[in-house]
Amino acid sequence: MNETRASSPKAEPFSATAAVAAGVDFAELQLGARGLFWNEYRPTDAACRIWHWRDGVAKCLTPAGFSVRSRVYEYGGGAFCLTPDGVVFVNEADQQLYRQTLDGEPVALTSGECRYGDLNYADGQVLSVEENGDRHRLVAIDLANGERHRLIEGADFYASPIISPDGQRLAWIEWSRPHQPWTSTRLMLAARSDSGFSVPRCVAGETLEESIQQPRFDANGRLGCLTDRGGYWQPWVESANGLQPLASAEADHAPAPWQLGGCTWLPTGESFLASWSEGGFGRLALNGEDFTGDYSRFRHLAVDDQFVYCIAASPISPSAVIAIDRDSGEVNVLAGGVAPLPAERISRPQTLRYPSDSGEAHGFFYPATNGDAKPPLVVFIHGGPTSACYPMLDPRIQYWTQRGFAVADLNYRGSSGYGREYRQALHLSWGAVDVEDACAVVAYLNDRGMIDGERAFIRGGSAGGYTTLCALAFHQVFRAGASLYGVSDPVALARATHKFEGDYLDWLIGDPEKDAERYAARTPLLHAGNIRVPVIFFQGELDAVVVPQQTRDMVAALEQNGIEVEAHYYTDERHGFRRAANQAHALEQEWRFYRRVMGLTD
Repeated sequence: MNETRASSPKAEPFSATAAVAAGVDFAELQLGARGLFWNEYRPTDAACRIWHWRDGVAKCLTPAGFSVRSRVYEYGGGAFCLTPDGVVFVNEADQQLYRQTLDGEPVALTSGECRYGDLNYADGQVLSVEENGDRHRLVAIDLANGERHRLIEGADFYASPIISPDGQRLAWIEWSRPHQPWTSTRLMLAARSDSGFSVPRCVAGETLEESIQQPRFDANGRLGCLTDRGGYWQPWVESANGLQPLASAEADHAPAPWQLGGCTWLPTGESFLASWSEGGFGRLALNGEDFTGDYSRFRHLAVDDQFVYCIAASPISPSAVIAIDRDSGEVNVLAGGVAPLPAERISRPQTLRYPSDSGEAHGFFYPATNGDAKPPLVVFIHGGPTSACYPMLDPRIQYWTQRGFAVADLNYRGSSGYGREYRQALHLSWGAVDVEDACAVVAYLNDRGMIDGERAFIRGGSAGGYTTLCALAFHQVFRAGASLYGVSDPVALARATHKFEGDYLDWLIGDPEKDAERYAARTPLLHAGNIRVPVIFFQGELDAVVVPQQTRDMVAALEQNGIEVEAHYYTDERHGFRRAANQAHALEQEWRFYRRVMGLTD
């Protein structure tokens, strides 16, 4: 059944269950003639649903039994697009396209084994990235009959297909192995012909190693994009002399494109709407006019004559869909943004910028809201590893600060949001510079009397789990650690991982054969005997990125060495936990584990 949004209930006591339930998130905000649409994820049932907002009313379009989520490149994105009479979306269960009118039920548009993502509607067709095993291409699906047309193929990966307003030009992003979309991509363009589209030409990225993302046509048909050729992801537009930069802040105007369908800039008639990062904090402006307000992160932008729309968050409010009045600057919250705690009880992020080895690292420090004057510390390591953390209300972080722990949420060297040079610092250095930064923050905070350095813990998921295990194996800094679906054997990961990350380890560490010695030196499983502190593990049994055997091997190695180990396996989880009960269980078990390590009892 469809549902209409009710008013938010009063926040329940801040347990692990409440912290997880507060993790409602939004994605893929889109604006059309029929109103505003977004994809909403609710931890309570682990489903993603399209919501439609118009004339002050938000209505859920996605019926029970469907969840709107793509798995192209495993991380998905771009899971729905607007059509003249409704939406086309990717159903999570079968990865097929479904067409749905605003007052109707979903009807299958495709069938088969292919996956779809990065959807974009144009001229009666849905443009899409199509994934068939390890083969990828751009296709167009007729909205009327589901007939499929191959548009472009031959490259290893594709993203962001978009048609010019006059329908005569097709632009997209592509890249080839061994590159990742944040290291080197190409902006491509093809003109329409009687038989489809002409032989494509490369607009940028053919000779210069640069990362290009989010191609956009303005109303006049001029092509623009974000490229980091100037050191940051900034807007550039085509001219008679090739791409030329637009006047913009010297800062990253986008995160690393781990998922498809991102939108952090839009050309307008006068200039452009964009968000960007300054010292880790987000900014938002339209045609040079600042609309940042009290928010610190902005995603999935849209604009009309009256409002700027986006998904935003702040240090005291979680993700929300907001509309900002262009004349008055007044903010209207359309969905989300309900904090699980009163503002006075929320721990606010403090900017971290600290020395580490021969470099400098960034992050955010959250003081404990109660407990000891020098509290224990939990160091959060984000995944990716070319990803980032943001200074916004994260209920998981508040769970810890409410229980007397301080939190350091790190953007170690290699994270995105601080320019290409900082991001490239991880090249051949994964398991080294990130680990140095994780250890250095403990000394930095301890020396300033902000934490008790003898009670420091480290935790991370996926790539963050690898950094965690390396820190425990190669440094004596932490009292214990937690690995959530973390990498313990990079060589085994390279053998088992999917195509999108198939060459990533070559960039992060080196060639597994030529640089075997380096791999051996940075493989936690081979150095499990160096770990002298307790470790807790959490692993999804359906994980296709970091397969469960990685965790089992590491657990066995530690048990053989007599180290205290605790492991939890979830039969219904993939890479990154989505079910509320599992997330809450993992959070509470990790907290209880650290308490036992510190000799505390419930």
